[in-house]
Amino acid sequence: MAMTFSIPYLKAQDKPIFIASAFILVILGVGTAYTLATQGTAPLLSPGYLLQQLQTGSFLGIVAAGMMVVILLGQIDLSVAWTMTAAAMMATTVGGEMAIPIGIAIGASVGLVNGFGVAYLRVPSMIFTLGVDSVLRGLMVAHTGGFAPQDAATPLMRTLAAGKTLGIPNAIFVWLVISVVIAMMLKRTAFGREIYVTGNREIAAYLSGIRTRKVILGSFVVSGICAAMAGVMLAGYSARAYQGMGNAFLLPAIAAVVIGGTRILGGQGRYIGTLIGVILIVLLNSVLSIMQMPEAGRQVIYGSVIICMLLVYGRGNRVHS
Repeated sequence: MAMTFSIPYLKAQDKPIFIASAFILVILGVGTAYTLATQGTAPLLSPGYLLQQLQTGSFLGIVAAGMMVVILLGQIDLSVAWTMTAAAMMATTVGGEMAIPIGIAIGASVGLVNGFGVAYLRVPSMIFTLGVDSVLRGLMVAHTGGFAPQDAATPLMRTLAAGKTLGIPNAIFVWLVISVVIAMMLKRTAFGREIYVTGNREIAAYLSGIRTRKVILGSFVVSGICAAMAGVMLAGYSARAYQGMGNAFLLPAIAAVVIGGTRILGGQGRYIGTLIGVILIVLLNSVLSIMQMPEAGRQVIYGSVIICMLLVYGRGNRVHS
């Protein structure tokens, strides 16, 4: 009897994951070739260097985890930058054992405000969260008088962000724990399933009995907590909080989620894709730094990626609707 072999069907939502994984290999190849040609070494292939990049990338990964939950609803959270900053500043101001809980509470409070505005007041998330971001910026400038705060991060914050266990940075373990929690929440809980259903079509989800307003509210709280945790970790890594410390994370977080295959219009995406998207952004940023690409150029690249993916998803949505 002749034996036949078939290639397993590749789901549409898995294609961006494979494409992003391929680009990671391309980035590693290009970066390695560049450093070999200019420096005679290949730091990108060094385990120590890769762990260092993952350590600094863990802050972006935590922000992106919360951002993905909101984007799955077809919403956006533009307040994560100053949520990070506010949580970090208040955590270092309070200090002691309450530093991290206070920071997380700040994030949860911002998430509640965002969720209430979007779910109950029905204000578009792009507008409302941008307004909240502006309010947070004003509050923190008033809190510090416009100067860099003098408060230092607590020992626990520094240990979580900059310490190591068995030679592996603790920040990677924190990112791993948060990743497992988010992935399990999306895949194994009723709340996670309701996020996908609400993101696909909110009206249909509401008519089927899902309390869509509470789903939206809870999702923004998750995003706020993740942003706050990333801010607290970043303050621990830097040993202090500073003005605008979260500004560099907004566009890369959105880009990582979109690159990983999460549909910007909501309802589709896998967390493994967001993880791969974060790694791609981190390695891309590393290679651009080696090539001495200015920050303005990096922002152009991130923005271009988001626009291109928006066009792709938007076109796909019109074709299939």
